[in-house]
Amino acid sequence: MKREEIISKINEFLGEEFEVELDDIDVDANLMETLELDSLDLVDLVVIIEKNFGFKVDAKDFVNIKTFQNFYDYVVDKLENPEKKSEDSE
Repeated sequence: MKREEIISKINEFLGEEFEVELDDIDVDANLMETLELDSLDLVDLVVIIEKNFGFKVDAKDFVNIKTFQNFYDYVVDKLENPEKKSEDSE
């Protein structure tokens, strides 16, 4: 799957699950604020990622995810490098 396809898929499920307009999604925008995520929503997001992309998400990985760009990069990196461990466990 190409990067653009991954980003499109991410935006699609973010729009559906978190009721955000796709026009409100900007790569430099704060992910948590734009989606109005609380800790329970974050758990939902992790489950959605695991279901849609087939890899396990470590909660520690989200420490460095601030923007949509960080989030896209994280998902793309996990899909392209499935054997790579999370940043904090190395």
